[in-house]
Amino acid sequence: MITLTEENYIKAIFHLSLQGKETVSTNDLAEAMNTKASSATDMIKKLSEKGYANYKKYQGVILTDSGKKVALSIIRKHRLWEVFLVDKLGFTWDEVHEVAEQLEHIKSLKLINQLDRFLDYPKHDPHGDPIPDINGNMPIVEKTLLSQAQMGHIYSCIGVNDSSAEFLQYLDTNNIRLGSEIEIMYIEPFDKSIKIKVNNNEFTVSNSVAKNLYLKKN
Repeated sequence: MITLTEENYIKAIFHLSLQGKETVSTNDLAEAMNTKASSATDMIKKLSEKGYANYKKYQGVILTDSGKKVALSIIRKHRLWEVFLVDKLGFTWDEVHEVAEQLEHIKSLKLINQLDRFLDYPKHDPHGDPIPDINGNMPIVEKTLLSQAQMGHIYSCIGVNDSSAEFLQYLDTNNIRLGSEIEIMYIEPFDKSIKIKVNNNEFTVSNSVAKNLYLKKN
């Protein structure tokens, strides 16, 4: 039987592995889980014993096929619940993450499949992230961070890297939502802050904001 904590570690390893690294380091995992490296190492060893991960000392950890299956199942549940909370219960996109963190651990596969059907098989969650299907297939979405955008080009907002309530509320304050058209007016060489135009309003965002907003070129 897999525990809630083990599921959270598996999900964290999966998300870190998407950042382009062949293996996930213990320190990166510990930071993501807000714990000590020794605690992360102990959990990695448990996951390895259960067949969910492969761990090599001083090299890092990768998920096995079984581990990836678990991770995609958790992510599917999380993102489907976010859609349900926003579309059916009137939550805003900055309110759903913590609630979905609790709901993602529900074990009933029938419930999740019925939820998927009830929502008419959504492809993306309220933050623009793709939802894995019943078989664990998750489409790869072509996207670029605002911090990597080119001056003079026009993009559409298609997702966020930071789904914290504080960041989403910041976007709401500046009328930036999924589908918003964003024109890159000027990139400041000194601090990489970016002047953008959204809905005919021009303002400057910091590099930390630019690193957390996903765009697609129009």
